[in-house]
Amino acid sequence: MKKQEYAIVDIETTGGNASHSRITEIAIIIHDGIKVIDRWETLVNPEKDIPPAIFALTGITNEMVSNAPVFDTISDKVFELLSDRIFVAHNVNFDYSFVRHELERAGLKWTAKKLCTVRASRKIRPGLLSYSLGRLCNSLDIDLENRHRAGGDADATAILFTRLLEWDTEKVMDVMIKKTSQDQRLPPNLPREDFEKLPDKPGVYYFYDEHNKVVYIGKAVNLKKRVASHFGGHKITPQRQHFLRDIFAITFEVCGTELMALLLECSEIKQLWPIHNKALKRFEPKYGLFEYEARNGYRYLAIGKLAKNQNCIETFDKIYSGINLLSELAQQFEIDQRFCKYGSMSDDVFPFQNNSADLPDVDSHNDKIQAAIDFHLNSRPSFAIIDKGRTNDERSCIWVENGHFYGMGYIDSDLAINDLSQIKEHITPYKTNQYIMQLIFSFVQKYPGKVHTHEK
Repeated sequence: MKKQEYAIVDIETTGGNASHSRITEIAIIIHDGIKVIDRWETLVNPEKDIPPAIFALTGITNEMVSNAPVFDTISDKVFELLSDRIFVAHNVNFDYSFVRHELERAGLKWTAKKLCTVRASRKIRPGLLSYSLGRLCNSLDIDLENRHRAGGDADATAILFTRLLEWDTEKVMDVMIKKTSQDQRLPPNLPREDFEKLPDKPGVYYFYDEHNKVVYIGKAVNLKKRVASHFGGHKITPQRQHFLRDIFAITFEVCGTELMALLLECSEIKQLWPIHNKALKRFEPKYGLFEYEARNGYRYLAIGKLAKNQNCIETFDKIYSGINLLSELAQQFEIDQRFCKYGSMSDDVFPFQNNSADLPDVDSHNDKIQAAIDFHLNSRPSFAIIDKGRTNDERSCIWVENGHFYGMGYIDSDLAINDLSQIKEHITPYKTNQYIMQLIFSFVQKYPGKVHTHEK
């Protein structure tokens, strides 16, 4: 049988993603499992300008690549060197995605088994301070010349690969190379043990960067399957490549139900604002119902824009929702419209206010304002959602107080609750928002049997 060979690859590019950036330099070193047997490298004309930041990193200028071959003219050579060989690189998915994309553009269909020397180094030489190529070479006394050039980095990776083969007495890399190995799909900096700990249960998962900062939070009906789905496929968008590079650790929180996972996800995103969470951020309320007292002693109700972490009586996604509520309260409690402010739309709502009329008695007016506020706050429902827990020995509980999500937690299955307000002793408080309440009220409509109303 033909001896297995390896193609050790390094590239330089115009940017960080294969869909919008191009290769400016490529080096391929052929290794027979013992030593280097062939080497090839070339500059590549990317057919687009090299950004100043990339020039500062690599030293490759537009003038240097202007007379270099475009990738299409070297695609057959690259294909020949890579065919029937295991693709090896430091942070392999980055180089692999670029090369695969460029070959596809040239009309060549190519796939290969992959080996990441970042992941292999973590397994074979654990406990080092850093596994970036430069710092890894310093730790292992590997000469690294022409850093951030394809040839120099490929030469250093080849030396690293040779040493890993010598140190790999437990054949770790043989397992990693198997096409079915999960290691081929995991991000380069993520320990496999973190993935293996994930259970097949509903919950919330957290991705951390190298500084132990949460960069993404997600919910799942099945934690292991959902996290694995992040790492599958061959998407080459910049967002995905940056996302995978940022993942250094995973933790998780098992939840009793999918609804609890949804609420925890939303609450945690609101608290931590991870850099890679985009979707839920748009659900922040934009307007609020405020109460304030003027210097003359009169209290006002006003609809206005809501600043982050600002307290108010009620929040709204749309200003018209706030206008409608304030208008209804003013009519029901006979509040003088001069003390109701509808933001920038006040003149459109009540254009004929007579500000010259005598003002009402201050105490009587303020009592009406307080009555309207009390009515609105007390008219909102308080209830509990009791559902299955994480085990058969417990039940999950979600508590809504005065129309707002108060918190959630777990109680023993045999615990007798005579007063629903006792649930508050067993739950963890969380911040609420309108999106959370939409989730809760949608669940209440679908599963009314799991709702237990609290009598005020």
